[in-house]
Amino acid sequence: MNHPRPFSPELSQKIESFKSHAKPIKLGRIDFDNKLILAPMAGICNIPFRVLMEDLGAGGTVSELISCHGINYGNARTLDMLKIHPRERNVGIQLFGEDADSMAKAAEVAESYGPKFLDINMGCPVTKVVSKGGGSAMMKEVQKLAPLFEKMRSRMKVPLSIKIRTGWDANSLNAKEIINIAHNSGIEWVAIHGRTRTQQYTGLANWEFIEALNEDKKIPLIGNGDLHHPYGVSERLQKTGCDALMIARGALRNPFIFLESLDPTYASQKRSVFSGADYWEVIQRLHHYCSESFDEERTVLVQLRKLVVWFAAGFPHAAAMRGQIFATQTVDECMKIAEDYFLSLGGSQKFINYDEVFMSSGHG
Repeated sequence: MNHPRPFSPELSQKIESFKSHAKPIKLGRIDFDNKLILAPMAGICNIPFRVLMEDLGAGGTVSELISCHGINYGNARTLDMLKIHPRERNVGIQLFGEDADSMAKAAEVAESYGPKFLDINMGCPVTKVVSKGGGSAMMKEVQKLAPLFEKMRSRMKVPLSIKIRTGWDANSLNAKEIINIAHNSGIEWVAIHGRTRTQQYTGLANWEFIEALNEDKKIPLIGNGDLHHPYGVSERLQKTGCDALMIARGALRNPFIFLESLDPTYASQKRSVFSGADYWEVIQRLHHYCSESFDEERTVLVQLRKLVVWFAAGFPHAAAMRGQIFATQTVDECMKIAEDYFLSLGGSQKFINYDEVFMSSGHG
């Protein structure tokens, strides 16, 4: 694979300045570059986005959820989702399913692709996953968890982690029980999203509940939920009892969120040093990763369009640019519009209304 064009000296200097605040951490047997990890997001956390986020300060990443049944059936598209880029250092593959034998068999296949760890999705609230017993439905049948964990671990050499929610609903907040089962079953760490399944992505993440779990924990915990802006992430990093944090939707509107969150002095200023020209460099690198990862131009175009539009959120005239981007039919058209737009911004500052609902149907 070809190396991407280096960032400009100006952008490289900014990136390295923020990265100087990062401190490597260890969760169980797993090493990460810092405490901020890219959360798994369906349809988003593919190779191009994961590699880009590592370039921009993510301490580690997790793939989008991948069906154990698709793996076991040998589905070509599913197997493609298991691939890992040579530049990825701290990546895990997330599997979903409901059957211990199927999950264990798929884990063996997934491990052969070279991830640093495997993760079980026990938090997805989407009906098509839950209705078959996967995702957050796994939290309803805790008696099945230890056998499933142990069967998977018997077929694996790399560490195994899980991602859960606080519970199925407000009357069954059983995350603590599941964390204890995970600890006794040799799980390396648990990531917890601060909502129940019935909440989906509405309301606010319950960080008081998450922090209470840290008081007598026996296993590393990673907190997740509503980490949308650098000053919020930085503040949470300073105050949380969690061993690390997972950022999801926040990275879609601000690709520099990992970097900006690492420096508490900077993050408290609530303004970005990254210009439209910096965003354009990031989009060029994303284009490089998409082009080498996907064979069809249409796939590259779809990936670029949605991310370019999200990255523009909060900049002046983003709505007009969004209409132009979604009307494009070729990658060259898309890149030309993005170049003209981001380079025209000059010193314009980004302003995002974090009170607005963003992607309420999914993604951390």
